Amino acid sequence: MMISPVYKLLGALPLWLALSMASLPVSAQFPTEPADTGVSGVYEVMVGVEDADKAVEHFKLFGFRVIQTGEFTAAESRALYGVSSALKSVRMQNAGVDAHGLLRILEWENLAPGVGYAPPDTPGQRMAVMRTADIMRIVDVFKDERALGQPWLVIEPTLDVIYQDANKSPGLYENRRIGVRETSIWGQWFNHIFFQRYGYDVPGYGYINEGSVFRTSEFTHHDFIQDKPLDETVGYYVRALGFQPEQEQPVIDGDWQTGARVVFAMPPGHSHQYIGMRSPNDVSGKLKFFYPFDRTARSRMDRVAVNAEGINMHSLYVDDVGLVRTLLRRERIRPSAIRLNEYGEESLVFTGPDGAIWQILRLRQPPTRPPVRDFKTIPVNH
Repeated sequence: MMISPVYKLLGALPLWLALSMASLPVSAQFPTEPADTGVSGVYEVMVGVEDADKAVEHFKLFGFRVIQTGEFTAAESRALYGVSSALKSVRMQNAGVDAHGLLRILEWENLAPGVGYAPPDTPGQRMAVMRTADIMRIVDVFKDERALGQPWLVIEPTLDVIYQDANKSPGLYENRRIGVRETSIWGQWFNHIFFQRYGYDVPGYGYINEGSVFRTSEFTHHDFIQDKPLDETVGYYVRALGFQPEQEQPVIDGDWQTGARVVFAMPPGHSHQYIGMRSPNDVSGKLKFFYPFDRTARSRMDRVAVNAEGINMHSLYVDDVGLVRTLLRRERIRPSAIRLNEYGEESLVFTGPDGAIWQILRLRQPPTRPPVRDFKTIPVNH
């Protein structure tokens, strides 16, 4: 079996995103050459919680393990994060993947309300995506949690076919479908998206931790629901951080695409503006931004804050934090001063014009497993 050349280029994206990546006129918002910052893919999802120990136990089920802990006094938090709150911080990693896809749990003494349990198209929602080898098992256990009264909205998995010989019908012995099945699970303090591959693999992108309870991977990419048009707000990722847009300007996805309709629980007639971005230095740790045109829920962007419950911040690493600070200031973004974070890493914190909050840091030691720079899509006989 052969993989579509288009899909080789786009890597592990489901069909509804791949089809949206048509060639469009170049937009001045997104220069062809990103700033040369050496930026990583998203290094960490940073999630505010009431009880760090409980959050650690949750993520152990998905293969994450504690690799570092740190603390800040209220004064130290105010100096870097801009909030007067003592902090207990736990960094977790899945298996040996340490160049991207980590997790940082932040237990704030003064925890603010976050976006909370809300419809999928609510601006302010943040989602963290991981691969799994058994998506139905995950769906079943989250359904059980919901039946016990826990606030989890479980979306039934959907399959997007990415390659099939048009001259042959799919069957048991040949021309088996190559695709990706995905689901979203929306919660009070964390939003999960899971995907499972069929008939193909991308080495180094979504490494399954076979020792984990749910046979899951590191975080592979990250979704943001925004409340402003993307062409007005996300250009700084290219100009100041060094990300590369996957489209030349935002495109439109909608309820006519099975994946988009199901994962985002789109009512009939709904659509959103979409753009994806990735580091030129790592195909993983990608960013995906969505601006719903006809959302059913009011914006909760005002609840996105450094010390709020839920996914409210992400981190990236670079070689020169000072260079990024200079580029951010050229964009009229006001970053914090450069200070050591709770792990002793040189870092700064800022909020972009899209409302996303970032920590830019310099690692004390380089990753042991190098980032994957290019997709290598290979067929798998299953």
